[in-house]
Amino acid sequence: MALAAVALSALFEQHIYEVSSLFVGFIVGAVPLVVEEEKENLHGGWRGFAFFLIGLAAVAGITWANGHVQGGGMDLRELSAGTPVKLFFAGMLAISAMFLPGISGSTLLLVFGAYMPVITAIKDVLSFDFSCLPGLSYFGGGILAGAVTTVKAVKLCLDKFRSQTVYAILGMMVGSIYAIIMGPTTLEVPAEPLGNENFSVVSCIVGLALVLGMHLFASCRREDGAKGSDSE
Repeated sequence: MALAAVALSALFEQHIYEVSSLFVGFIVGAVPLVVEEEKENLHGGWRGFAFFLIGLAAVAGITWANGHVQGGGMDLRELSAGTPVKLFFAGMLAISAMFLPGISGSTLLLVFGAYMPVITAIKDVLSFDFSCLPGLSYFGGGILAGAVTTVKAVKLCLDKFRSQTVYAILGMMVGSIYAIIMGPTTLEVPAEPLGNENFSVVSCIVGLALVLGMHLFASCRREDGAKGSDSE
């Protein structure tokens, strides 16, 4: 985690648009895979589509608010009013993403505008700058709380209301593309959002290929495992 924080912080600061384009490729590649794996649970017609819109609107709305509401930004060196609560809930949701198909913790942190602040704070602590440590402690507390509460709620939703939950997750995935587009604005020195003039087609294709390649590799492993069991 420490090595990843240092590497990702440097990449975001120096190649923000390439990394953002890579993340878009991840999402675009993951959406059809989730649809394929959950197709038996995707039913309900317009009612299911309503949950898709709820998930999309929630992610897009939070992302928009982070960029337009005063105090929406986040500085872990100087915690403003409300930032500890925001960090706590971001940690809770990030750990719950472990149980959500297609949604990663980093994506949810991007939605809350906390990805770069948290990554940068970890890098600063590794450099023996402990001014961000109180902020990280709130984030860590949220992770611990989420591990014993939110995760159970997510599991319950997937067990009892899987169709509605999967639709909402798909909406969150599509909405998270907007969060990625706005990602450069969360840098310590805000940059322009991802757009046509700075979008990297090559990075996006690489992200798409990585997701599809890992899925193909996992499918081959499952098939080999099934053949091995049959032969035994």
